[in-house]
Parts: sequence; C-alpha cells; structure tokens
Amino acid sequence: MTKSSQPIFPYPPKKVEGYPTYLPDQVQPVGSLLDANVYKQNQDPPKLFEPLTIRGVEFPNRAWVAPMCQYSSDEGKATDHHLVHLGSMAMRGWGSIMVEATAVVPEGRITPEDMGIWEDAQIEPLKRVVDYVHGLRGIIGIQLAHAGRKASNPAPWTLRQAIEEKGYDGGDVVGEENGGWPNNVQAPSAISFNPGKYANPVEITTEYIENLKKAYVAAVERCKKIGFDFIEIHGAHGYLLHEFVSPLSNTRKDSYGGSLDNRIRLPLELAQLVREKWNKPLFYRVSATDWLEEDLGPEKGKNGEWAWWGIEQTTYLTQKLADLGLDLIDVSSGGNDLRGNIKVGPSYQLPFAEHIKQNVSNILVGSVGIITEPVQANDILEEGKADIVFLARQVLRDIDFPLRAALELGAAVSPAVQYERAWTRMLVKRDHVKKAAHHHGVDEVQGEEGKKTKPKRDAPPEVHTSVP
Repeated sequence: MTKSSQPIFPYPPKKVEGYPTYLPDQVQPVGSLLDANVYKQNQDPPKLFEPLTIRGVEFPNRAWVAPMCQYSSDEGKATDHHLVHLGSMAMRGWGSIMVEATAVVPEGRITPEDMGIWEDAQIEPLKRVVDYVHGLRGIIGIQLAHAGRKASNPAPWTLRQAIEEKGYDGGDVVGEENGGWPNNVQAPSAISFNPGKYANPVEITTEYIENLKKAYVAAVERCKKIGFDFIEIHGAHGYLLHEFVSPLSNTRKDSYGGSLDNRIRLPLELAQLVREKWNKPLFYRVSATDWLEEDLGPEKGKNGEWAWWGIEQTTYLTQKLADLGLDLIDVSSGGNDLRGNIKVGPSYQLPFAEHIKQNVSNILVGSVGIITEPVQANDILEEGKADIVFLARQVLRDIDFPLRAALELGAAVSPAVQYERAWTRMLVKRDHVKKAAHHHGVDEVQGEEGKKTKPKRDAPPEVHTSVP
C-alpha cells in the first residue's frame, strides 16, 4: 500500500508560555480595538473603547468591573468560585477587573466568608486567579479594605434565608461559634451603625491605628507577589475609612477626629504609605455624599461646622489624594447612615463624579451607579463627565456587555479566540463612511451567526452616534 499525500498544516498552536496548563494565546487583549486599517470603523471609535494608559499599565477599554463582594472565601482565601467568577469576566472583554473588598486584617472583613490578604497563605489562591487573567492578556487589580463597624455580619443570603425560612428577627452580628468576632469590631468611635442589629464597636486606639498602617503596607507587599496591576483603597460605603471622615461616625477628640483635616488624616496617611510602596496605578473609592440634606440640612451648618459627609468635603479630600499622587478616584455614595434618602435611577451617582472632575486637578475620575446600557456608558465618557465607567450588577446580568457594546456602538474589538465564532456580527470590515459591506473578519461564518435572517436587527450601526 502506498502512502497518500496529506495536506499538512505546518504551524503549531500558539499557547501562553509558562502557564501550568495549555491555554491558547490571545491575539491581543480581549475587548481591545482591532486594527483600524483593516476595520475602518475603528478610525473614530466610541470613547468607551479608547484605551487608557496609567503608569505604564494599558487598559484596553474604559468599561471596567467594579469590586463585588462574593462572600465565598475560605478563611480569607480565594476559592474555585473566584477563578470562575473573575476568569469568566476576563474572557468577555472588560477593560479592567477588580477583586472584591479584601480585608487587610481578619477583623476587617464584613463577613467571615470575605476575602483577605493579611497572611502569606492567601497569596497563592489569588495568584492563581491573577495568572489566569494575565494569561488572557487581561488587567486585574484588588480593593484593600477594612469594614470597621460594619464587620462580623452574615452573608446577605444567609440573613435573608434565616428571615424567610425561620422568621428570624434578631441581631445581625455573627457570633464566635460561627466564625465571627463580635467583641473585636473596631470603629473610629463606639457608635453602632444600627443599634440593636449591628455590633457595638470598640473605639480604635492609636496603637491599633499604627498596626493598621503596617497591615496595609504588608498587604501591598503581598499584592506585588501576587502580580496585581493596580490597587484601590476602599474609603466608601460606610466602612472604616468612610467612618473616619464623617463627623457622624467619628466623634474622636484626638488628632484623628474633630476638624475636617483631622477626620481625613488616616485615609491620607494610608494613601501616602501605599503610594510610597506601590509604583503601579493606585485608586481610591469614595462615598461622595451620605444623602442627608433632607434630614439634617446643608452639609455645612449655619455655625460653620460640617454636619455630615458630602460632596464639598469629598472634593477637598480628593484634591489631597491627587496631590499625593493617586491616579484615579472611584466615585460612589452612601452607606454610612441609614437616614440617607438616596435618589436611585440610571446614572444617579454621575453628578458627583462630574463635580469632582470639574473641580479637582491631576486625577482621573470613575463613575458608577446603574450604568446598564452601552449608549449610556459611552455618553458619560464622550461628554467628559468621567474618564471611565465602573459596572457591577450589570456585569453579573450581562457578562458580555463590552462585546455587545462594541456591536451596538459600531466598533470592532477582539473577542476571546475561543469565542470568536459567536461574535462574527461584530467582526465586520466596514468603510467608516460608506454603507457597511458585510464581509466578516473570520474566514468561515458558521452556525446561527452565519444566517442573514434579520439583517436590520443584526447589522451594527455604521458609526457610533450616542452623542449628537
């Protein structure tokens, strides 16, 4: 029998070198703009897909994942859930991914199941996640946190199930028998967030503050070993640093309480320490307001004293952070006082981000708050109200948002190579001005994507038109 001649393909598969298992190499970062010489619509791309470089780290687009607590860690360690949860996002084209609020000390967790970075044993599980995201050419950072007086609570679904299934109507403090620390909840002042429900906190001593500074520095060193691309300091949502800046939760009589400069002293000291030890991008999340004007009147009372935490003090703090060399302010709101009358709606927190962008120099601004639609997200950026947008719950509802946004806004971005057959509608080579020629960027169009059954619905717009 004679040997037949076979049509041999001579090229080996491209893989990520050094990764412990086979992982196909991505042509370029998922969610980044494809070559504008080939995809001419990218010569004037939507702002949402304009890359951003901070301290040498290039973020491929401006749709970023906000940190979201998962309450799924094991003694502060990342688990398989985090690999799947965050790794799935890296496959979908987000410009940046941020690991949830991660406690720098054990008592800094919100729940016993929160993420931690207070010991070296927590390095390797997080490094596994970071290595995978980097293997996909993604960008990933972490939010360093301390829960303050809102610590030692149950996970939200655990509390909900107890209420719904057992009619529970007691306190929300997790006892020691279930991994809690009810007698070691630390706060600026001994003021409970919700008396009768939340913990009665211990007032932080100056010795504790000095040890906390060391804990943040140690956490930064672990971040270096893990390989994170950026760090965010959590100063929002009623957790420790937010508690320090508010005159309602901080009634101290020492150098960390009283005047505005005293109340923001600890956040600035921590920011400076982290900045000195970390040469990559550094962000800070603020709650810009506690929404208390309807209950307590103006942020600054007639006597000239600050009545509650609001946008004026936030702007002052942000400029101080910018002067220390922080790169981005992540603008959220609320969380420190149950009386807050929050006006919720699409982009409801955008005015605070826009105010800071207009009144603070030398810092980038991120906006959050019910940003759910591609046009909405792109408008925020095109109109100069913020530099990037953070999405959270929408990520969980629509993990493919960046690729769907590219399709809707008329851009061509790189899907993950494993998923490119699902995005052939987006991979259309078009003249930016003339009518789209439906010539796909991949050689073969297979499956449902190849059908031209509803061309008006499936065809992307010729150019992005989110702003008149």
